[in-house]
Amino acid sequence: MATKAQSRMTPLKLFSYAFVAVWLIIAAFPFFWTFWGSFKVQADFLSKADWMNALTGTNTIEQTGSAFTGAGYYGAWVLEDFWFNFRNTGIVVFFTVVISLTFGTLGGYALARSGFRYAFWILMAALVFRAMPHITLVSGYLLPFFEWNVWGILPTTIIVLVAINQPFTLWMLHSFFKNIPKDMDESAMVDGCTRFQAFWHVIVPVMWPGVITTGLFSFLLAYNDFAVTAMLLSEENETIIPAINSFMGTTQVEGKIMYAVAAVVSTTAPLFVLILFFQRQIVSGLTAGAVKG
Repeated sequence: MATKAQSRMTPLKLFSYAFVAVWLIIAAFPFFWTFWGSFKVQADFLSKADWMNALTGTNTIEQTGSAFTGAGYYGAWVLEDFWFNFRNTGIVVFFTVVISLTFGTLGGYALARSGFRYAFWILMAALVFRAMPHITLVSGYLLPFFEWNVWGILPTTIIVLVAINQPFTLWMLHSFFKNIPKDMDESAMVDGCTRFQAFWHVIVPVMWPGVITTGLFSFLLAYNDFAVTAMLLSEENETIIPAINSFMGTTQVEGKIMYAVAAVVSTTAPLFVLILFFQRQIVSGLTAGAVKG
């Protein structure tokens, strides 16, 4: 229980609370502004005459008869079939995370338990590949993809995203395995388990916070990727981020700005649900040292 002296409000505490409150407002403002603006027409959301139009909905009332409209969401999800891009993203994300974690846990465990010097150099090589721009790794394979007729399809993109993500998962999970005493799996093997049984029945249950944290970062990489998916997927197989970019248009082609705004808000919602659902495991994973690598 906090003592009276500890609970007393000091100028430093007041300053800290005020600083955190201001920081939260600044950080959250773009999303709330975009969410509010997604129910307006473009003339209000991007009004140069008066920014208050985005709040009052002056042009929205003139065009639709109401201060709010769902035209952006209808246009994106119904007229432009954004749900199809969402489905493609779900397939890419699911297989990228599952394959990355499968190879990452096995590889991280092997490197953490290996006493050979080459394990260190493998991790160094993985770090170098992780630091390289994604386009550098993808552009060299474009010609073979065209010749093998595998460009534009989801499996090719999944394989490339797994390859890009694998160094990161190896580093994350390797750090976790290093923090687990070798005595645990060695004791299991003394009791009759094989190496894999000791890994699966003894080590993996302890590793769940690390696996979930690594899986979440893998999810975010695949979910938010633009460079790889825009280069490797054909128009009919686009995921959400390239699709939103196509809504924006170009200097020669007028874009569907409000479709893009509504799509951005729609794609943010699953991230909030995911973070809220796994927040306890994420905090446990981060504090257990998974990001030290």
